[in-house]
Amino acid sequence: QVQLVESGGGLAQAGGSLRLACAASGRTSRTYLMGWFRQTPGKEREFVAAISWSTSSTTYADSVKGRFTISRDNGRNTVYLQMNSLKPEDTAVYYCALRPFGAVRYDYWGQGTQVTVSS
Repeated sequence: QVQLVESGGGLAQAGGSLRLACAASGRTSRTYLMGWFRQTPGKEREFVAAISWSTSSTTYADSVKGRFTISRDNGRNTVYLQMNSLKPEDTAVYYCALRPFGAVRYDYWGQGTQVTVSS
């Protein structure tokens, strides 16, 4: 099993920055991808960014390209999401997720951390 714990959420003003962290523990040796997703009330969870655990290649949703940066620290089994130039529409609960090798979806999820951006 894998456990994911997010931290770093909070309140920011529009144009400001926040950095989220997600620490993974347990059976992390088969990690293929780690990603960030977000969800607002009444909407489906949406993809934000993902990073390959072996190659560090990244992908981003169009809505965050150029503003958010995903990175990882393999030694600490931690993935980060640096969020700059925040907008009120970035307000959401942000979830960290892990997709193992051989899996077709993200099998493990964190509990979520609230990000609120005021205008």
